[in-house]
Amino acid sequence: MISNRPAAVLWDMDGTIVDTEPYWMVAEEALVGSFGGTWTHEDGLRLVGNGLDDSARILQEAGVDLPAAEIIDRLSDRVMEQILVEVPWRPGARELLRGIREAGIPTALVTMSIGRMARQVADAVPFDAFDHVVAGDDVARSKPHPEAYLAAADLLGVDIRDCVAIEDSAPGVASATASGATVIAVPHHVPLPADDAYVLWDTLAGRTLADLEAVHADRRAAAPIRDEVDA
Repeated sequence: MISNRPAAVLWDMDGTIVDTEPYWMVAEEALVGSFGGTWTHEDGLRLVGNGLDDSARILQEAGVDLPAAEIIDRLSDRVMEQILVEVPWRPGARELLRGIREAGIPTALVTMSIGRMARQVADAVPFDAFDHVVAGDDVARSKPHPEAYLAAADLLGVDIRDCVAIEDSAPGVASATASGATVIAVPHHVPLPADDAYVLWDTLAGRTLADLEAVHADRRAAAPIRDEVDA
């Protein structure tokens, strides 16, 4: 019998735990503008959930004449400066995370932001929030590839199929779904369509571990019998 309680909960960062997307958009606009280009809000939305290498390539196409690594560093530095001023927590994220941790469930932060930024956000949580961090510079393939989620499960020593992933963007949801995790999608800046591959929540505000366990139980009940899959 498979337990309703997940073996681990894997968290996206930007747009899920913290609303840093506006910080990224301001940084992108300033960088493109410094090279004489124009960067709109709609342009920024195109990058939501993307890996930083992909974002750097798009910014180069918009006229930023810098190597990808320097683009990533400049953007990350600007966003981290803003996080130092104010951490833009998403409603309900810290409360749900605290409930999960108090229950003794392992967690990992799975983000395409660079490691130093991910650790900055993790350290800003006022309790021991994550057992591991998997960042964009830890993997060879960005979301929507499942590598980051599979790496997180491996670090935690759990089967990804026994994990719940919480995401907000299309690339992130695709990554988590492809990994085999139970996926809860909480869209913010960019809407997501209803889909049988994941469960949609409007917000994390008011959500509890019991809600998460109910989703996990429903998804596992609908999945093929584990022994048949592994046979």
